[in-house]
Amino acid sequence: MPRNLPFIRGRSYCPKCRKKISWYDNIPLLSFIVLKGRCRNCRKKISFRYPLVELLTGVFFVLGAEMTGGLGGLAVLGILRVWLITLAMVAVFFIDLEWQIIPDQIVFPLILVISFFSLITTPQSLITNYLPTAVLASAFFYFLHWLTREKGMGLGDVKFVFLIGLILGYPLAVVSLYLAFLTGAIAAVILILTGRAIRKQRIAFGPFLAMTCLAVLFWGEKILWLLKKYF
Repeated sequence: MPRNLPFIRGRSYCPKCRKKISWYDNIPLLSFIVLKGRCRNCRKKISFRYPLVELLTGVFFVLGAEMTGGLGGLAVLGILRVWLITLAMVAVFFIDLEWQIIPDQIVFPLILVISFFSLITTPQSLITNYLPTAVLASAFFYFLHWLTREKGMGLGDVKFVFLIGLILGYPLAVVSLYLAFLTGAIAAVILILTGRAIRKQRIAFGPFLAMTCLAVLFWGEKILWLLKKYF
């Protein structure tokens, strides 16, 4: 998406030699193993990011199907909702990590889709919980954006936390944001101490927001219980 390449039509190709990848070399995980992590044509190394994305997406898809309890009735909508959230969070994690942007093409459509799901399944909670949580989270991040003069928090993060609030609602959205700040701060300290980052250098926050949102989506109640018990 950041490279403005077609993602519905068109064929996958090697970014090193630019040659199209055959279908049998494009099977998730299996092709990477068979090819021993190298392009069949130019023999250059394939980024480990590809099998990692495939593995994470597959694992969370299985967890999502298990979490919603099968394929009967409204459970199908629940599975689709979790799968779409998974796709978005995995994409945002790796895009923001590399490009330091959170594409509106991911955030805005998913806001509409999640709102639609909530209107069908929990319309009252959408008005009394999810929507107010999204607005307050976004307002708080916009305040941080203004306070740091656009250097500490980008507008992409402001829009992204609106989506997270809409997905998780209160109190799970608060747990997710707390864990994002906590893990982000720990990662920043580690990067500075190891010399991989310097002070005042902007570190992408989207990956931490995406990672903790998925964690809370799947294990939120357990995490909330642990926080109440030990903090």
